[in-house]
Amino acid sequence: MRVLNFDDSRLTAIGLLSEVHSGLMAKFQPALSAAGLSEIDFETVIRLARSPEQRLRMSDLAAQTNLSTSGVTRVVDRLEREGLVRRQACPSDRRASYAVLTGTGRERLESVVPQHLQDIEEWFTGLLEDEELETVLASLRKIRDVVRPCATAGADHRLTPEVPATS
Repeated sequence: MRVLNFDDSRLTAIGLLSEVHSGLMAKFQPALSAAGLSEIDFETVIRLARSPEQRLRMSDLAAQTNLSTSGVTRVVDRLEREGLVRRQACPSDRRASYAVLTGTGRERLESVVPQHLQDIEEWFTGLLEDEELETVLASLRKIRDVVRPCATAGADHRLTPEVPATS
């Protein structure tokens, strides 16, 4: 019988990543809740805000958020009812449509992003030296590109200066 090593560093790595993710989400939740946004609502509107023309094809939005097409439809439906997002037909493909951030959606983001950035600084980036942060970012991108290659679907990194690239 083979004896397993429960102290394996691979188990430690994934455990730490999971603990960090859940801990950060708990720290970020009060600011998101104060703005009336769930975690997936925020992820959706921030991805739209950071995309060219503040819009994404629904299929690309689904891929980026790791939601099913029906799941992203439900999120966009809810955000559309709140006036944060609107749908726009694709002029070149009648089967496709875009989710587009509205002015109201941008205002909602503007109300939460300053606190969100403070929380990120306090609980994540501010805990690391510049070199450590660059290493962490490079490592996360390397892993993300393998495990979620669709995470940047539809992203065009030729963005205006006021809308920073997502990766």
